[in-house]
Amino acid sequence: MFSISQDFAPPFKLISPFFIVGSFFYLAAVFYIFSIAHQNISLLDAKILGFVHLFLLGFVMMVIFGAMAQLVPVVLEVGHFGVELFYAIWPLLGIGTVMMVFGFSYPMLLPFGGVVVLIAMMIFVMEIFLTIRKVEKLTLVMSSVLIANIFLFFGIIFGLVMSLGYAGMISIDIDALLRSHVFLVVVGYIVVTIMGLSAVLIPMFGLSHGFSMRPLKIAMTMIGIAALFVVASSLGGIGALAYFGYALSVAAMVVYFFFVRVIYKTRARKEIDIYAKSLLFSYVSFMVSLVLGVLYFLGAGEPFILSAGWLMFFGFFGFIITGHIYKIIPFLVWFERFSPLVGKQKVPMLADMLPQKSSSAQLLFSATGVVVVAVALLLQNEILIKAGASFLLFGVFAFVKSVFYMINYK
Repeated sequence: MFSISQDFAPPFKLISPFFIVGSFFYLAAVFYIFSIAHQNISLLDAKILGFVHLFLLGFVMMVIFGAMAQLVPVVLEVGHFGVELFYAIWPLLGIGTVMMVFGFSYPMLLPFGGVVVLIAMMIFVMEIFLTIRKVEKLTLVMSSVLIANIFLFFGIIFGLVMSLGYAGMISIDIDALLRSHVFLVVVGYIVVTIMGLSAVLIPMFGLSHGFSMRPLKIAMTMIGIAALFVVASSLGGIGALAYFGYALSVAAMVVYFFFVRVIYKTRARKEIDIYAKSLLFSYVSFMVSLVLGVLYFLGAGEPFILSAGWLMFFGFFGFIITGHIYKIIPFLVWFERFSPLVGKQKVPMLADMLPQKSSSAQLLFSATGVVVVAVALLLQNEILIKAGASFLLFGVFAFVKSVFYMINYK
């Protein structure tokens, strides 16, 4: 298990806006589903693209940036290069996300939103690079952070170029660049970041010891090679290279799941709490997503890739993030408010700071909603999509309530 030092942790008031704003974007994304629920959903429909960016930028990226602001310095055991920069990142990312969502319906707005998001992400990437530069020797986990941010850098460059083409300002092959943009951001950044963070957080929360990091190293190497093939296919116009990259990334995820299974088997903490249940649902969702994605590339219809993408985003990303939030926020609040009182007066346990009813409601309603929408997308059934979104809406309301409960715990 990794040694985590809080000596270099930034103040919680720096981190909390990322979780609060991210949870509201999560809620907004669920409301958005009702406006795009119809029988003939297309992968490249403008509203679908807006929905994807609302969820990924507003919720997934926002929460990951907040978690990285906390985790990077305490794992590296060095202070941030410029911790105050994070006060600018979440407003810029939030504003840029809203502009981009509207920009897919009003294309002239898209490049401006893209530039604002680019500024926010460049501040984040450069700050992380400069913080990592202060360390003499990188661990595998911090190498994953470095690699992921390199992927993010090039992914958002591709995205900005695509936004200019979408608005008609330049002439480019958007479909060719789309492969690289999606792969670099979703797989190269989000998935690799999740891999690196899980190597720290899952052992820490499960008290796991004595496992090998070699499978994680192999998985990240495979994804790095896969990214090179996908980018080469976009720039060189060789579609076969992209399929090889996709296959290699699927194999990498299989190796990663083996790694997580080893961590799970070596854990000392055996109870199945909301965190463990959320992670279980997230990994099952991702495995089903991989199967549906493979079926799509073998010739199944577009509903299969839509359902696969839904399970990856709302099943895998959504639940692995919410599950970790139930651990991260109580830990940060406890450390800031209650750790100075240890030995002086009675202090709460971390489990006491978790709202049991609302967190359980979130898991039940959200999981039901994700499954129903996944089936509805396969069947292209509008009523079922709205029914699933309704379940998910109740779940996200419970999640927002839980976030405020944990942050304001006294």
